[in-house]
Amino acid sequence: MSLFREDLANLPSYVAGKPSTDPAIIKLSSNEMPFEPLPSIQAAITEGVGSLQEYPDMMAVKLRQRVAKFHGVDSDWVAVSNGSVNMIEKILDAACEPGDEVVCAWRSFESYPIATALAAALTIKVPVTDLGEHDLDAMAEAVTDKTAAIIVCSPNNPTGTAVTHADLARFLDRIDESIPVILDEAYIHFARMEDRVRSDELLAKHANLIVLRTFSKAYSLAGLRVGYALAHPATAETLRTVGTPFGVNALAQRAAIAALDATDKVVARTDDVVAERERVIAELADLGFAIPRSQANFMWFEMTNVEPFLAAAERHRIVVRAFVGDGVRVSIGTPEANDRIIAAAAEYAKSLR
Repeated sequence: MSLFREDLANLPSYVAGKPSTDPAIIKLSSNEMPFEPLPSIQAAITEGVGSLQEYPDMMAVKLRQRVAKFHGVDSDWVAVSNGSVNMIEKILDAACEPGDEVVCAWRSFESYPIATALAAALTIKVPVTDLGEHDLDAMAEAVTDKTAAIIVCSPNNPTGTAVTHADLARFLDRIDESIPVILDEAYIHFARMEDRVRSDELLAKHANLIVLRTFSKAYSLAGLRVGYALAHPATAETLRTVGTPFGVNALAQRAAIAALDATDKVVARTDDVVAERERVIAELADLGFAIPRSQANFMWFEMTNVEPFLAAAERHRIVVRAFVGDGVRVSIGTPEANDRIIAAAAEYAKSLR
């Protein structure tokens, strides 16, 4: 006899990037920044340590105001959460009835089917194109009267590709405004493409759009778990209502504010990551790899048999993220780490000849 819902017996487990206890092994499996938090952010965290006997501001008023200023909206357009995954769970819990459907691309972020199942809904997985891109037309056609939400991950995890502003605008025009569309922009800070999605513009036009951002990636704050949603005021108010009480801790709130205050330095860091990404992808192309056009801080190697690549990576003392049967995702790290990626890929390519 189970104490829980029977359908949860088949719930897929989230597989985190493999950690390493050996300092000589470089972890490139979790899309973390290769830089520690900026000194100003660390100082803000240190200043808050002496007040940890107090609960954090449950409504995160100062953080919401700073996020609102960053995006040029009022603070009633903002809801914060314990990372963007927590916000996805809350949105689906609020939007879904048992048996409803959630449409997303696949392969995409592993948390989507888990959050959908927890909301007692069904995941409708629409295959990405051969280039690893969202097939927005197919996703629109997958919408039925059972669709409770749609998730667009751009840049997409794990393929790295991003939708264009024009394509997403056309897609949103096709979707009934009674269906929430979640735009997960966890990696948007690394996108340098032409016609990059201007989510603030789309948000002003579409009342059903919910834009998600996180401080885990570009801001080097994965360990503090803080993210936010931008949505029309009525939607954002609901998200604040269903949010976990005191869900964003005091240090995370302070750090996130300091991170937004240091935007210029954060952008410079992402420029460094993007430059390394382009260098590595160019060298991989010379080795014969067809890497999807990544707009994130990672690359996608599509392959059905991942074991030989994993073995090559291990020999070069790097840890990468395998998706069995589909491919391998490798994060961009320091130049030294990235040189190991290239060496491992070259060894793998040679073994196939």
